Amino acid sequence: MTRTILTAEFQHESNTFSRIGATLDSFRQRYWFTGDAAIEARGDANTPLAGFLDVARRESWQVVHPISTGATPSGPVAREAYETIAGLIVDTVRAERDRLDGILLGLHGAMVAEHLEDGEGELLARIRAIVGPDLPIGLTLDPHANVTAAMVRHAQIIVAYKTYPHVDMRERAVQAAEILRRTMAGEIAPITLREAPPMLEEVTGGRTDIGPMVARIAAAIAYEQEPDVFAVSVDGGFGNADIAETGPTVLVTCQGDLARHRAFAHGLARDMWDRRHESPNVFLTVEAAAAEARDFDAASGPLVIADYADNPGGGAYGDSTTLLAALLAAGVEDAALGGLVDAEAVAELARHPVGSQVRVALGGKTDPRIGGGPLVLEGELRHLSDGRYVGEGLMIGGLEGSFGPTAVLRVGGLDLLVISNAAQMLDLGQFRAFGIVPEDKRVLAVKSMQHFRAAFEPIAGRVIVCDGGGLCSPDLTKLPYRRVRRPIYPLDAAAAWPA
Repeated sequence: MTRTILTAEFQHESNTFSRIGATLDSFRQRYWFTGDAAIEARGDANTPLAGFLDVARRESWQVVHPISTGATPSGPVAREAYETIAGLIVDTVRAERDRLDGILLGLHGAMVAEHLEDGEGELLARIRAIVGPDLPIGLTLDPHANVTAAMVRHAQIIVAYKTYPHVDMRERAVQAAEILRRTMAGEIAPITLREAPPMLEEVTGGRTDIGPMVARIAAAIAYEQEPDVFAVSVDGGFGNADIAETGPTVLVTCQGDLARHRAFAHGLARDMWDRRHESPNVFLTVEAAAAEARDFDAASGPLVIADYADNPGGGAYGDSTTLLAALLAAGVEDAALGGLVDAEAVAELARHPVGSQVRVALGGKTDPRIGGGPLVLEGELRHLSDGRYVGEGLMIGGLEGSFGPTAVLRVGGLDLLVISNAAQMLDLGQFRAFGIVPEDKRVLAVKSMQHFRAAFEPIAGRVIVCDGGGLCSPDLTKLPYRRVRRPIYPLDAAAAWPA
């Protein structure tokens, strides 16, 4: 029997404290593929779609794929963007309803729109209203999902990535598709259970290379080998979303002895709560990071400095200047910093020929209160381009991306990658495409939290992280929450769990 499934990818991580929302152009600018074009562009890379297709091809499923799209994390998704993309998916479900046997969606899990808090929950509710209660729906989610009760209610199968950096997106999608295959065949009847401690975020932000999440992920994988357990997802949450159901979760996709499975989920969630103070992260000031950079011996590889708080991958603006100012003040040589988001500065630089000396105001223009104001700098214009690059590493290898119009300005001993489209640094190709050879630098400063580690840690002599005061500062108590459930850690000293 030939099965027909619908697949789609619709991804956004919404930092509700950002002034910059995700418009329809934001999605089109990053990636927007429909039908066979999506399969061609994303069907053989580290993407959910690729994993879905691995199983679909093996099982000879017919695949209906309306869209793959995602926007760089930012403020809430504009109503027009949400309704256009969700509408395309929902309309396709409605048109194909009579021949669909299952649905697989590659979502993020922390999407907030201008007009609704739970983007994924709303999308699933609309789909469920069309297909009825029994058609199996499977999801892949980012481990920074804020998994809501609506998401669990409307999708029987939920599988989150188990790595941060996310090097297993395709693998987890294969897992979700396998669970769907067994469900469609009538072998299993899964549901997903959810435990949610009253926290804004897991203490490490979900790091899976070191810290307490390592043992939790190992326990999750071990429990997946138990009878009637099909997936265990440990989600660190996304604390920069001010919605009622923000926070970490543990999910078990299962059948059978639900009390036993729920007890397991509760145990992992309880561990997150009990160890909420045990962060292995050490956040330096930008001055301390610059001092280390000035004196660093790069015999075993460059010093990599992550500007954690200005990570566009978490919705920060990417134009904080505090680390740049500190590096220049310290006289750091043989260094590169990327990518500083400033479309206005790139346009100004593009008026000059490569090789010329240019004076320009850089960065700090979105909100100078967050991460410092503009720096007026003079340097040599080293490169101009349209900003296109191809990923090389485990996360985005083979995928094309674009920073938009891009320039490289050499100021003193520092090559500054200035970009137009906000995007975090997570691949060596994002430097190399613009004439900067990362392995040849003594110091590399990147605007990223954790994803950079997959590509940059293997070449690094040392890795450090700093908090330059950007919108993604690890100190969540600085943010003006209004909608999260209370009491909640770390906002409320009296928060307790179980109550």
